[in-house]
Amino acid sequence: MSTVIESFGVIGAGLMGMGMAESALRGGLRVAVRDIDPARERKARELGFAVLASPAALADACEAMALVVLDAAQIETVLHGPGGLLGALRPTHLVLLCSTISPEDSARFCAAMAGTGAAVLDAPISGGPARAQAGTMSMMLAGSPVTLARAEPLLAVLAARRFLIGERLGDAARAKLVNNLMAGIHLLAGAEAMALGERLGLDPVRLLALVSASSGQSWMFDDRMPRALAGDLAPRAQAHVLTKDVRLANEAACAAGLDLPLGAPAAALMQALCDAGWRDQDDAAALAYYRERFASGSRA
Repeated sequence: MSTVIESFGVIGAGLMGMGMAESALRGGLRVAVRDIDPARERKARELGFAVLASPAALADACEAMALVVLDAAQIETVLHGPGGLLGALRPTHLVLLCSTISPEDSARFCAAMAGTGAAVLDAPISGGPARAQAGTMSMMLAGSPVTLARAEPLLAVLAARRFLIGERLGDAARAKLVNNLMAGIHLLAGAEAMALGERLGLDPVRLLALVSASSGQSWMFDDRMPRALAGDLAPRAQAHVLTKDVRLANEAACAAGLDLPLGAPAAALMQALCDAGWRDQDDAAALAYYRERFASGSRA
């Protein structure tokens, strides 16, 4: 079977999915998208993508496709709803499951799609929309060596940083949850420390420069805190998405018979951030949440 892939479809043209579509188009692929949001469909048309009416229609038009929807419930609809993907998959198809979901759901969905004969990879993604658009994001990969070899030319267009986790479907999802647990903890730690510094009377801009060059530095701090200080909360990574991921990491730990001394309060804090009205804003709003919390004198 030829490894040359000429057409690529994205189901779920949100911030990351649209970025992947743009990267694929720049890489010379014919690109189609499927989304249920009319605003996203309009943007896709403006960018030059074919917009198709169902997952099945996208499968008819594309050799390879990525599922980049929010959660397991949406994947169920993509696979089994009207115009569902599962009935349209063929052995010639390559499918990347890029959503951040539980490892059990990832393995289950991958197995269902592989049952059609399609080649399937467990392939969650990380790095934010700008890196997705530039083709420089990270991708965690689990699947058979044969499928990985077939997918490599496409993967090279989509993700400059590719991390092979193993052959067992679901293991890339496990790795993504471990990573995002750390991301959530680092975000909260950075926001809490910056808000404390402000309450202690420190200049936040100078404090930002100090931490970024010192032992408190983290990628999440460097990425989120500058725009938090600027008040730029336009969503690149909505707060509810990372909240979901941290919750899933705690659920994975529970399934393994563990509790997470840092992960459990991180999940509670992320949910409190969403409940405080920042759900659909960028998760850099963690700093605003802490400012409000400290201003109210909360010790809870």
